[in-house]
Amino acid sequence: MKDYLEKIEETKNYIAAETKFKPEIGIILGTGLGNLAGEIKKEYELPYEDIPNFPVSTVESHSGKLIFGELSGKKIVAMQGRFHYYEGYTMKELTFPVRVMKALGIETLFISNAAGGLNEHYKTGDVMILRDHINLLPEHPLRGRNYDTLGPRFPDMLHTYDKKLVEKGLQIAKKNGISCHAGVYAAIQGPCLETPAEYNYLHVIGADAVGMSTVPEVIVARHMNMRVFAVSIITDMGYPMEAIQETSLEDVIRVAKTTEPKMTKIITELLGGL
Repeated sequence: MKDYLEKIEETKNYIAAETKFKPEIGIILGTGLGNLAGEIKKEYELPYEDIPNFPVSTVESHSGKLIFGELSGKKIVAMQGRFHYYEGYTMKELTFPVRVMKALGIETLFISNAAGGLNEHYKTGDVMILRDHINLLPEHPLRGRNYDTLGPRFPDMLHTYDKKLVEKGLQIAKKNGISCHAGVYAAIQGPCLETPAEYNYLHVIGADAVGMSTVPEVIVARHMNMRVFAVSIITDMGYPMEAIQETSLEDVIRVAKTTEPKMTKIITELLGGL
């Protein structure tokens, strides 16, 4: 049976042979945010089901393919569709693509997600750049054997989100008239949305937004010393209490797609300045 490092190597070799492409930036596209892929000057596409050892997304709003090409003058690989703990994957399975990205040569990772707002100064359709996170997921992606060739046993998380990228992202948003904040993202298991009491709890402990993804990938990226920039689109509100409304996946996708051009503007300009 192949061990974890052998699986990473096998997957990397398959992708390298299929694409003959050396990306420098990785991008993970979240719920309702796959249209950024349309901005990419595509050279190769690989469906997840064709890639050895890759999970396959089970969420209807995630198309499930790796896209290789050029965006803002940079060679990138983008995950159009990500994996979630609530789908039944282990943390190692859902973060496996980040390990492969690093093996392919990626040093900077951009991540997007749709999130519920927990800050009374936010509103639906706003953008939030992550400056920190609170991990409330029940399993940790670094639990178990540590491979020193990937990263240290006890990685420091003080500078999890690259401060220069956060500051530049805020400047780009301001220049383009985009309502954008820097905030704290809380990651929960899902798949159900939170109760009013849970929203209030998350607000009290310091979260500005809540979602069901991103943090595992960020932890693994930082374990391998990758620079990280992450951004949320606020698709619904969980605070204050009177702002909470019944929300469906269709509602989340609708707001995410409407707001996506704002996120795309920030990411493409940020990439162009790297």
